[in-house]
Amino acid sequence: MTADTTGDRPNQTTATNDDSPRASDSALLPALTLVLGGAKSGKSHHAETLVAGHLEASASIVRPTYIATAEAGDGEMANRIAEHRARRGDRWHTEETLLALADTVVRATDDGQPALIDCLTLWLSNVMHAELDIDAEAASLLDAFEHARGPVVCVSNEVGLGIVPDNALARTFRDAAGRLNQIVAAQADRVDFIAAGLPVTLKP
Repeated sequence: MTADTTGDRPNQTTATNDDSPRASDSALLPALTLVLGGAKSGKSHHAETLVAGHLEASASIVRPTYIATAEAGDGEMANRIAEHRARRGDRWHTEETLLALADTVVRATDDGQPALIDCLTLWLSNVMHAELDIDAEAASLLDAFEHARGPVVCVSNEVGLGIVPDNALARTFRDAAGRLNQIVAAQADRVDFIAAGLPVTLKP
């Protein structure tokens, strides 16, 4: 006769192993995430969703910072900015940064809070318009990512999938954007590509 040991078994619905990952751990962000996509692909919404998941999984997060690199130069851009602000709500702290992105990243993450940059492409356009050294600015940004004390999510446009631009300035911008995406992706712990609102993880 075999003894019934059911009562000695741990409750399988509540018992946890300290060495096993919790379900919420998968929502925690790594140090650097890059979200790529075309125009209106859903990349900004995806990046915001990643940060929202991080907030739910971490009890120490108070308020993330949204680093906006766009300038409302016309009505269309003003409407886009307003649309993004309305979607984010009041939970976010917004920093508008056209050029000094590296400094803003370090400051925004100083207390361990996450930061979302939207977007690297517009920042690059600002750098080129100001006639700054692109390589030096990019190097400073990578160094800021390395020393950030909270997770950083970067949104960037993939501009190299369309037709070849018909003027030299546009081609120069396309090439610079492609190089910037490559060096950020190389340093990033996670890279997602968004098409039609659907994410594809490229890295890890």
